[in-house]
Amino acid sequence: VPEEIVRQAAETAMREIVGRKTVDQVLYEEKEQVAKDTREQAQAILDRYHVGISIVDVTIQQAQPPEQVQAAFEDANKAAQDREGLINEGQAYANDVIPRARGTAARVIEEANGYRERVVATAEGDVARFDAVLAEYAKAPEVTRERMYIDTMQQVLTNVSKVYIDSKSSGNLLYLPLERLVQQGDASHAAGAAPPAAVPAQPAPGVDSSAVRLDSLRSRERSSR
Repeated sequence: VPEEIVRQAAETAMREIVGRKTVDQVLYEEKEQVAKDTREQAQAILDRYHVGISIVDVTIQQAQPPEQVQAAFEDANKAAQDREGLINEGQAYANDVIPRARGTAARVIEEANGYRERVVATAEGDVARFDAVLAEYAKAPEVTRERMYIDTMQQVLTNVSKVYIDSKSSGNLLYLPLERLVQQGDASHAAGAAPPAAVPAQPAPGVDSSAVRLDSLRSRERSSR
């Protein structure tokens, strides 16, 4: 009977193909490939016996493990699905975190390179200025020291609003309220008036006021002469 011949050939081919595969391949992973290989193997058997029947297609309608191990296979299948889900979640997390981490690393490296360039440029500028000062100092030490002193005092006194000058010759302690003078000068300039006069010198503590007046008179006499 042709149907019986085809059935026996298909069963023989199926046993041979399934014997080459793993359980997961037969049940889940390669069902279509198993059906294709079974058709080719069954057709080869029929051709070998010159049956004259051509198998068009083989479809595996249901593939399941034996009933004794059905529950174990279902648990294994569920575990495999859970594993795939966790792998997909991990891959999605990696796709989100890795680009941001690379961007942060690139930004930190760029900032570090910029900081390095600024520090190197500042150091090179300091070295160049030191070399220039050293060359001038070798030519004229006294002049260079005086110039450095003046520059330093200018930097120190730039933000100072009060200056006290100790006059060694007369013993007077001069007080120059620079901030007040500047403010009054600005106000007078805005009003069109003359700038205010300088604040008179105050005698130092412990100095006789008559002696201060005498020194002042002597200074005026010398100026008139």
